[in-house]
Amino acid sequence: MIAIIDYGMGNVGSIANMLRKIGAEACIARDPETIANADKLVLPGVGAFDSGMEKLDSSGLLPVLRERVQGAKVPILGLCLGMQFFGTGSEEGSRPGLGWIDARSVRFAFDGPQAGLKIPHMGWNHVSVEQPGPLFANMPVDSRFYFVHSYHVVCSDPGLVLTTTTYGYPFVSGVVKGHITGFQFHPEKSHRFGMQVFRNFAAMSV
Repeated sequence: MIAIIDYGMGNVGSIANMLRKIGAEACIARDPETIANADKLVLPGVGAFDSGMEKLDSSGLLPVLRERVQGAKVPILGLCLGMQFFGTGSEEGSRPGLGWIDARSVRFAFDGPQAGLKIPHMGWNHVSVEQPGPLFANMPVDSRFYFVHSYHVVCSDPGLVLTTTTYGYPFVSGVVKGHITGFQFHPEKSHRFGMQVFRNFAAMSV
């Protein structure tokens, strides 16, 4: 069972619908018991970093989430703001992140010829896979994904970088650390390409 963590900030319904469409067993989790019994987890997120972390904290789901991910090593997929939570913090606020990866979120900053680029980065873009991994298995060569974000992750260790994308300059669009994976883009809005990401996540061994 894949549990989609619902703490009030994320496209949980769209994610659940896409997972069910590919035949995966999925549910929306609002209580610790559901998370404790899940084989895999999805942590979505949209909005501001501090308010998201505050909602996640006040949901009462953090203790079981930490136990499942850090203790039991349950695979987790973070999406957009959910991926940024994996790091230590963000320029967008003052609250600490989960600290599961050594990374921090920073705002896009453009100068020179790129100075006119709009923030947020919004729309379809390509990703470059920087290291092999199961989530990009059988992915079409010309795959594209849907982005909506003003901040992006900067990793201290290049080994954490799963994918990169260029908007003004190359930035980290995917991270991986063992059973912890995150993407800045929205697979649930990325049609057949996002569907393949979810299909691969559902097929991962636990």
